[in-house]
Amino acid sequence: MSIINNALSASLAAQAAVSASSENIANLQTPGYTRQGVLLGALGPSGARSAGNGVEVSALLRFSDAYKSQQMWRAASDQGQRSQTQPYLTQLEQVMGDEVSSISAGVDGFFRALNAAGVDPTSSPLRQQVVTAADAMAQHFNSIYNVLNNQLLSVQQQRAAILPQANTTLSNIAALNQKISASAASGANVSSLIDARDQAIDGLAAHMALEVTDQPDGSRDVTLKSGQPLVIGSLAGTLSSSLDASGAQVLSLQFSTSSFALDNVGIGGQLGGLGDFERNVLKPMQQSVAAIANQLGADINTVLAAGQTMGPPPVGGPPLFAPPNSAGLMSIVAGFSAADLAFSQDGTPGDSKNLQELIKVKNLSVTLPTIGSVLIGDADTQMAGKLGITSQQNQALLGTATTVRNQAVADWQSTSGVNKDEEAVALLTFQNMYSANMKVISVANDMFDATLAMLR
Repeated sequence: MSIINNALSASLAAQAAVSASSENIANLQTPGYTRQGVLLGALGPSGARSAGNGVEVSALLRFSDAYKSQQMWRAASDQGQRSQTQPYLTQLEQVMGDEVSSISAGVDGFFRALNAAGVDPTSSPLRQQVVTAADAMAQHFNSIYNVLNNQLLSVQQQRAAILPQANTTLSNIAALNQKISASAASGANVSSLIDARDQAIDGLAAHMALEVTDQPDGSRDVTLKSGQPLVIGSLAGTLSSSLDASGAQVLSLQFSTSSFALDNVGIGGQLGGLGDFERNVLKPMQQSVAAIANQLGADINTVLAAGQTMGPPPVGGPPLFAPPNSAGLMSIVAGFSAADLAFSQDGTPGDSKNLQELIKVKNLSVTLPTIGSVLIGDADTQMAGKLGITSQQNQALLGTATTVRNQAVADWQSTSGVNKDEEAVALLTFQNMYSANMKVISVANDMFDATLAMLR
């Protein structure tokens, strides 16, 4: 009977192995699926003259490597941070560098009109051209500033959209932790639950940089890189955003009874990418555009105030540009006419000394955030150049992050992914094992029948 028992145990083990391979093949295209296998162990002999008691399935194996999973999640965070920023940078590059809509185009057009007016400062068409060019320049500033405002709104909306997704994922991870701990304690196979949890962690890692720690009960604790807890066992935190006194969005984390303030950039992932773009690119550019517009408008108004209009009678020049208001960053004063341009220094007809002072405004300095002091005429070019460098650096880092992510996924798949050729070999191997043990049972049965025949 020991022969039959041995062969029966081996047949059952072969069936378990074939079942694991069939599950692997069935999930060949399932994202995040981790292949399984059986660990076979010999059953020891029960007596001195016993060869053994067959084979048993000691464990159902799950082929996974925690280090490779961690690397894949870290790469997802880096890729998410860089990929989230690049579309904004690309759009700004196109707008700031456009030959028609850029700030430089508006400023150059205004000063070209001033130079043209120098031919005949009393010419009404040339003077009107200056007013028209001034209005066009203001529209250029307002257009660029509106693009920046729209991008800021988009950043805030994207951040607001990511947070509910992240909170749902955190709740799912906590729920899966609880199911895995309970199922593992009862001896059930939890591989599919672990796969679902790993997929959730991978998705969360794209949103923010994580640290993941395995616990003895099978659960996984998830924290931010900066240490704040996101998931501990079956407890999950909640992320939220609010506006501070300056109107900027700030992130916070509520975990149980504790509340944590989060750094918009240090959180990493897509959220960190949005925070970095907003803090280090978008807001400095907004401040720079406003600084150029305000400085240029104030300098032009100052020079005009020192001159005389064409008259009659000649009077001190009124301001051309109105103070900034909610309707726009820059605008000409309502009702300003060509006759109000104070091109003359003393009111003499044809005098253009004050016009020459207006032309020199282009060479005055303005101080920009992150750039420093530059000439007004060069300010937009300096901004566009710095933006281009930032965009190129981000593209290079995005390329690197994408390569690292692809390599990390490939490394994970080399351990955990299903290889149909390997599974085909396994199926054939265990099929042969099953057939061989069926043959053993057949031989044992023949021997048993022969023994009974001898006793008749």
